[in-house]
Amino acid sequence: MNSRSCLSIVLAAGEGTRMKSATPKVLHKVAGLPMVAHVVKAAEAAGTGDLALVIGHGAEEMRKAAGKFAPAAKLFVQEKRLGTADAVLAARDAIATGYDDILVMFGDTPLIDAGALTAAREKLAGGAAVVVLGFRTGEPTGYGRLIEKDGRLLAIREEKDCSEEERRITFCNSGLMAIAGAHALALLEAVGNANAKGEYYLTDIVEIAGGKGLSVVAAEAGFEDALGINNRVQLAEAEAIWQKRRREAIMLSGVTLIAPETVFFSHDTEIGPDTLVEPNVVFGVGVRIGSNVTVRGFSHFEQADIADGCQVGPYARLRPGAKLQENAHIGNFVEVKNTVVERGAKANHLAYLGDGRVGAGSNIGAGTIFCNYDGYSKFFTDIEANVFIGSNSSLVAPVTIGTGAYVATGSVITESVPPDALAFGRSRQTTLPGKGKQLRERRASAKKA
Repeated sequence: MNSRSCLSIVLAAGEGTRMKSATPKVLHKVAGLPMVAHVVKAAEAAGTGDLALVIGHGAEEMRKAAGKFAPAAKLFVQEKRLGTADAVLAARDAIATGYDDILVMFGDTPLIDAGALTAAREKLAGGAAVVVLGFRTGEPTGYGRLIEKDGRLLAIREEKDCSEEERRITFCNSGLMAIAGAHALALLEAVGNANAKGEYYLTDIVEIAGGKGLSVVAAEAGFEDALGINNRVQLAEAEAIWQKRRREAIMLSGVTLIAPETVFFSHDTEIGPDTLVEPNVVFGVGVRIGSNVTVRGFSHFEQADIADGCQVGPYARLRPGAKLQENAHIGNFVEVKNTVVERGAKANHLAYLGDGRVGAGSNIGAGTIFCNYDGYSKFFTDIEANVFIGSNSSLVAPVTIGTGAYVATGSVITESVPPDALAFGRSRQTTLPGKGKQLRERRASAKKA
């Protein structure tokens, strides 16, 4: 297919009324990525060379989002909602440039598989002028039926217009279509609006092309691949399907998921073989996990990098900028943000490590806090190699703890500690014999009074 030029037109003008949201429908996310970006990725995987996004009038949010997930795309505006053929013709200038293949896709079908798009393009290469992607279902009620005869697609019939025999057809229209570039403009411009809604329907080009003696055929996609999203219930269904597929792929790559249905991945999660993931773990966007890592239950990661051999959790939270080098340990109720934990370093319990470095082989005691923020600015805590930080210590940034240094339990450290030093940052204990009893008696008497 590499020798054939291809333009993918993604229709993304929907306002999301049924989503009950101010956010455009196609920007709602599946696996942390806008639905329309999933469609763009599928088009790219199917070999598309150029991309056209058809958006609604005034869709500034769509423009901004497209700059991130499809920076090279050409944006076209459908000024009025006059039907799918009218939406495709909004990209007239791109179509007129001249392509071998035109793919027409919808921004609310995030599960579309690149293989189905490639199969449609192969039929165009074989001489078809129009290829309609269909799916088979045992419950076709509500879907338009694909009417075929002798391998040719004759029409797409809406259910209300079907005969009793046609209603029994289980091969249904997905809405996705591939059109030979040489015929695309002529077919689209021939679509009329003599229907109850006065709209221009893309599906009409099937009969128009057939009437011109052009080859019109169907290609088959999976039911899930063609799933369109119109409300949040369907959005959740798409998320569940995506997660199931991804879990299976990850397990087949050599990762153990003890309770797969409780682990959630993002579209870009990377995870190496021989890693073990316990139940109830969430991988947000931008997470890379190496090999031989143990991820214990109820942990949450986003924009974090975890190298080979690390142990994390349970109940750990790695926030953006967290980087664990080989064999580092992050334990229960430890939060790491914008901090490098170097090779073999450990923070096993109840700590906050923000905006800093924990040097190789260092140990962070329970209850340790990097005091990195003064209400206006962030400051850096630099712990060098083989440092021991005693439990319940507060390190007030900016501060450096030198190699081999020891910070005593319960310290508040406000000044840098030189290498191999022992630092105490606490007041001397005072013990007053008998004063505890007197205090209790005095308070009890006051309460009784």
